[in-house]
Amino acid sequence: MTAPEHLDVVIVGAGLSGVGAAYRLRTECPGKSVAIVEARDAVGGTWDLFRYPGVRSDSDMFTLGYPFRPWREAKSIADGPSILRYIRETAAEHGIDRLVRYGTKVVAADFSTETDRWTLTLRRRGADGEVTESALTCGFLYSCAGYYDYDQGHDPVFPGIGDFAGRVVRPQFWPEDLDYAGKRVVVIGSGATAVTLVPSMAGTAGHVTMLQRSPTWISPVPGRDRIADKVRELLPAGVAHRLVRAKNIAFGLAFYQFCRRFPKAARRLLTGLSTKVLGDADVVREHFTPTYDPWDQRLCAIPDGDLFQAVTAGRASVVTDHVDTFVPEGVRLRSGRVLEADVVVTATGLRLLAFGGIEPSVDGRAVPLPDQFLWRGAMITNLPNFAVCVGYTNASWTLRADLTSRLVCRVVRHMDRHGYAAVVPRPGRALERRPLLDLASGYVQRAIHAFPRQGHVGAWRVRQNYVLDAVATLRGDLGRDLVGTPVDRADPLRGGRGGPLAAATTVPEEPTGGA
Repeated sequence: MTAPEHLDVVIVGAGLSGVGAAYRLRTECPGKSVAIVEARDAVGGTWDLFRYPGVRSDSDMFTLGYPFRPWREAKSIADGPSILRYIRETAAEHGIDRLVRYGTKVVAADFSTETDRWTLTLRRRGADGEVTESALTCGFLYSCAGYYDYDQGHDPVFPGIGDFAGRVVRPQFWPEDLDYAGKRVVVIGSGATAVTLVPSMAGTAGHVTMLQRSPTWISPVPGRDRIADKVRELLPAGVAHRLVRAKNIAFGLAFYQFCRRFPKAARRLLTGLSTKVLGDADVVREHFTPTYDPWDQRLCAIPDGDLFQAVTAGRASVVTDHVDTFVPEGVRLRSGRVLEADVVVTATGLRLLAFGGIEPSVDGRAVPLPDQFLWRGAMITNLPNFAVCVGYTNASWTLRADLTSRLVCRVVRHMDRHGYAAVVPRPGRALERRPLLDLASGYVQRAIHAFPRQGHVGAWRVRQNYVLDAVATLRGDLGRDLVGTPVDRADPLRGGRGGPLAAATTVPEEPTGGA
């Protein structure tokens, strides 16, 4: 029987994070064999999947983009097709697209402490629909599949939905044949997807109503960054990108800290901005003033206040109420009012799913994820040679994604330097169990119990602070919490046989400055 192909590192997912991870591994760990396993048939991940009207970034592209490839387009808050093009051009420019195994899904991943390798079970569907399975082994497994379930969103049961005479659409699976020109549209939801859909559809639809159970914090932001435009006029692209990126990181972090430390002042600021654009304090009080404090849930940014402009122009409206039942002509609310509709869009959010649905095991035994802790926001206790990419909740996803990829490169080099075949993080003290994501959002609360936890101190905390994380990730000691298995495990002076979950030895502390 032919042995399966073996690679040094396998990345799961060819989206924004996976392409960035491959770039870092190729440039910082030259000589390592790397492949990306992608379930879809194209590079792009989220930005290839989501095709609903107006899909765009909810962060500026100078921080959502890669630090190693300048964002050159005019808009700071960019549309989905522009972001997809940027990802694919980056992949092609650096030869990363040639590393991708398309149409291939990881359905199982098991680490052997005997061989210090991951064995991945891959499932591929051919052009004829035939499904085949194969195996692939690797020394290190890096999940860049995000933490959303891309096959199924949060789909609450609405009474009477089968009686509705119009069409029900889910943003995650937007139909190409949907014609809503001149029609009455109701968008159920108030998160980032809803506030994107409403102004985009309002330009074509007869009228769009955003139906929300409760308000969300929304802030108008400039669609273009005028300072960035000026800096890019005066300086080379790479230098300008780094300066604007630093400016936006500093502003975002400062604003987040302001909101968390001075919530009353933040509420006044945000409601004041909304009132200035909408011109009606009563509307702001009823529909745009949440009961929770800013950044208890993620803040929704609207470029150039497009949602507010659609409302003031009369092309869109906001209703705060609960769905009672669907009726043939639309949606009946608890208040008794009926919102007549030809199309209803259920922008009710996504579902969380750890590691793209992969359930990792060690020596054939499942590792219960809720019992594990995350180290430096990346590696997980009791899962050797494994890392996961988890972005920020208060800033651009790519900021932490890039730090995590650079950490993975440091760990791989660290293993080579110290002669270790496997490493796994292990806390040196008891840790308090805290949720991985500290957000009150419904989509988080519904599923966060199934994820690994964060601790309360040091490298075991998942901070929302890029500056501190950058110092810790790029300069911090790797050996303090990592334990490893020597390549020559048969040497009795090295503790005999057994992986890092058995007789592991502590990796020597690395001097400050790192690899």
